[in-house]
Amino acid sequence: MPQTDPPTTRIGVAIDIPEPWGTALTRRRAEAGDPQAAYTPAHVTLLGPTEVATEALPAIEKHLDAVATAQEPFTVHLRGTGTFRPITEVVFVTLAAGISECELLAAAIAAAEGIDRDSRFPYHPHVTVAQDVPGAALDAVFDDLAEFEARFEVPAFTLFSHDLSDGGDGPWRRRRDYVLGDLR
Repeated sequence: MPQTDPPTTRIGVAIDIPEPWGTALTRRRAEAGDPQAAYTPAHVTLLGPTEVATEALPAIEKHLDAVATAQEPFTVHLRGTGTFRPITEVVFVTLAAGISECELLAAAIAAAEGIDRDSRFPYHPHVTVAQDVPGAALDAVFDDLAEFEARFEVPAFTLFSHDLSDGGDGPWRRRRDYVLGDLR
């Protein structure tokens, strides 16, 4: 009898961009022709798409509780645009404040037992606003959002999961919010 791999779930952890900025950035991503805009609202990634054993989820969620409790709420200041070109075809809104808090959260989250993620690039907190679209569309988004600015408090981060039964092409689903500094 062939051995089957244990069931897996694709997860991600992110900070939502609040209104009115979240909708505006997601809309601009869609206008650039980026198909991910339909599935992925504007956010700052703390853990990119990662497949984990489904049975590891309870332990990962317990770890995320501890990470959230240890981090106080903080301010994110988004300002202007950046790009990863020519390495990858991505334009993003940059963080002017909140960088170190995001870096600390990302490292703590990735340290969870059950999360085994090799990243091709060093972690760099940002908000993607165009990816893998024609160069002219990347240039237009870069220019259009060059003066973009938003400042907001980050009270929580969110664990998302992705249904792999549809080939992994569907929307991310909010699984649970983790309140920062929450001592329940």
